[in-house]
Amino acid sequence: MTRGKYIPGLFSVTALGALSLFTVTGCTTKNYVRSQTTPIVQQTNELDDATARNNRNIQDVDQRAQAGISNAQNSANQANQQAQTANTAAGQAQQSAQEAVNRADSLASVVANLDKYQQVAIASVNFGFDKAELTRADKQQLDQFAGQLQGTKSYILEVTGGTDSTGSDAYNYDLSQRRAQAVVQYLASKYNVPAHKFYLIGIGKDKEVASNSTAAGRAKNRRVDIQLLSNMTGQEPAAPAQTSSLRMPAGSSNQ
Repeated sequence: MTRGKYIPGLFSVTALGALSLFTVTGCTTKNYVRSQTTPIVQQTNELDDATARNNRNIQDVDQRAQAGISNAQNSANQANQQAQTANTAAGQAQQSAQEAVNRADSLASVVANLDKYQQVAIASVNFGFDKAELTRADKQQLDQFAGQLQGTKSYILEVTGGTDSTGSDAYNYDLSQRRAQAVVQYLASKYNVPAHKFYLIGIGKDKEVASNSTAAGRAKNRRVDIQLLSNMTGQEPAAPAQTSSLRMPAGSSNQ
């Protein structure tokens, strides 16, 4: 039997060849893996970027939508508020007109025997344009008028406020009321005139005493007329329902 002979260096060459082959094979495998995975990583990164852009776009669209909804809601609320304000103003105008009619009717309706009353004295005070404050001259005239109250029994005071034709009906009803109120408060606070003695009437521009086509005529219409009426029978009138709205100044008597 022939045995193989050991050839020196043959093993080393064979091992080196095998190692070289392994090294080449390993490098090839890594390059292959890298070539296969790199596009996947790039696609993944691109997908992440696209997803992030989509999320930002969605958030931006959502923010704009919310802002649009908010603006639309604010506009709707403002329109609703303006409509409510207009309705309130219309209601107040109608109420002011009705109150003027009620007050104008109150004297005849509450004082059943009005024909028994006679006029004792009358006075008028005039106001500046769009004013409802008494001047010193007005107060002096009211002082002279009030001097007749103490000696008059069973009397009532009819206080009628008026305006010129400038402005709306509703505003002039309110202005004439404030003018009459100024006269009432002055007489009530200084001369202790009871509230139920007053019959307050605000007629606005409904009844003119002079033509509103001239400045002098308009000045005459900006007035308050005060009539002192006395009941010859000596019977006191019942307190009118309208006196509940009369604001008496502090310290005045209501006896």
